[in-house]
Amino acid sequence: MSGRSQPILVARIRGDLRESVHDSVAVEEPLEIRLGFEADGERRTQSISITMRTPGDDDDLALGFLFGEGVLRSREDVAIVKPCSGENAIRVELEDGVDVDLERLQRHFYTTSSCGICGKASLDALRAQGAEPLVARRGMFSREVLVSIPDRLRSAQAVFDTTGGLHAAAAFDARGELLIVREDVGRHNAVDKIIGALLSANRLPAHETGLMVSGRASFELMQKALVAGMPLLAAVSAPSSLAVELAREFNVTLVGFLRGDNFNIYAGEDRIA
Repeated sequence: MSGRSQPILVARIRGDLRESVHDSVAVEEPLEIRLGFEADGERRTQSISITMRTPGDDDDLALGFLFGEGVLRSREDVAIVKPCSGENAIRVELEDGVDVDLERLQRHFYTTSSCGICGKASLDALRAQGAEPLVARRGMFSREVLVSIPDRLRSAQAVFDTTGGLHAAAAFDARGELLIVREDVGRHNAVDKIIGALLSANRLPAHETGLMVSGRASFELMQKALVAGMPLLAAVSAPSSLAVELAREFNVTLVGFLRGDNFNIYAGEDRIA
């Protein structure tokens, strides 16, 4: 947990009582992702993205981000991942011969889920890139397993226990076992860390694995799940309209408001027994 939370002194107000107490806050720092690749017979380096994140699992974050953007197709594309000494930066070196579409990476900065028009453009881009619906009834989950996941995820959130200020994501199997848990100040970063860890373990596409996220289910999180081949995305809060549209078109099971014994199914109901 070192480096992920920071102790501070705060004024705590409880009615008419005011006291100075020690507290902890989640650390938020920038991370620059740099890509090393071969082009025209030479090795080049390109700054790809700068994201605000909670330090830790930076290699997973970089790999998950690059996989989601289509830069990486498998773990074999990666020669080495290493932090840049003395900087908030990490470098991903690709093997020789791996093609890189830098123009497509530039377009990433204009296709975020905060913009409805851009979200529609991203949906069109998925269709144009040949994304295919996931196979029906592959990756089945029982209702009992599904309702157990939020409490299991909450119990695994070590940094959240200290700070109360982090999102979380988990990859889980049909038995309800949490395979990977990641925390971050950014919901998208937590999911990228999950996908990066799966990529490192050569477990993509993750056709038998569900994804649980804290907060809402956005278009971008649904897109990441689809690209990773994950057949189910569950969230403790609501999905967006574009997340529902994407889930229904590409046959991904989408669950929202997963709290206690209750949840809503917005797409792919046949995967939940």
